[in-house]
Amino acid sequence: MIGYFNGGRLGNMHSNDGKEFLMRHAIAILALAASSQVAPALAEGVVDQGTVVELFTSQGCSSCPPADEILAELADREHVIALALHVDYWDYIGWADDLADPMFTARQRAYAKAWDARNVYTPQMVVAGVTEFVGSHHVTALDSVASHVLDGDPVTVGLSRSGDLLTIDAQAVGAVPARAVVQVVRYTPEVVRAIERGENAGRTVVYRNVVTDWSVAGTWDTDRPLALDVTVQGDAPVVVIVQDGANGPVLGAARLR
Repeated sequence: MIGYFNGGRLGNMHSNDGKEFLMRHAIAILALAASSQVAPALAEGVVDQGTVVELFTSQGCSSCPPADEILAELADREHVIALALHVDYWDYIGWADDLADPMFTARQRAYAKAWDARNVYTPQMVVAGVTEFVGSHHVTALDSVASHVLDGDPVTVGLSRSGDLLTIDAQAVGAVPARAVVQVVRYTPEVVRAIERGENAGRTVVYRNVVTDWSVAGTWDTDRPLALDVTVQGDAPVVVIVQDGANGPVLGAARLR
């Protein structure tokens, strides 16, 4: 069963509109296959831009492992920035998720509030800050990502790093709000957990792209190009997400790894 917290799940924003959808789907799949954007960064690592996919998941949720596998599949696509955010509201049922953070629960609740939804649930996948659905729905996940790749982002984001200094450049190339929020995300590419109790007792689960930190680097007045320096430490991949508010549509994103 899907893990719902305090009742029913959010409504599905994904839509199918007959022949037009099928044509769009076919074109989107081609775009998804061809849209890998990888370029060398200055000094360190490689930078890729991509569609942000957030999975709200938990070690204590029996319906989450299939969604975790789908996120792992998406994580291997260069045009996708897949992020696993472990929530803490299932910890009371027998197994405390050591990857969970209250800030991720708060982020999911903020999405729900923005969408006028009363409840949160796991596994929930959010694509580009605008489309949400049950994270174990494989076809829906691929369709949603492909559609967003076809649409493209209205903001291009560039990253370069020298030592602990990360330089963020961004420029609007489409319609954007007057102000956007610039966020810096760090994650661990792979974590393996043997779960001893709770709904997943006896299972060993491989989690991909587990978010360890999510912070706001600043705000950006989008009528002019952005040039922002921030301090980052350690070798973990760095993701920069430009968003309409902290929980609105994702306008653009890039990753350095």
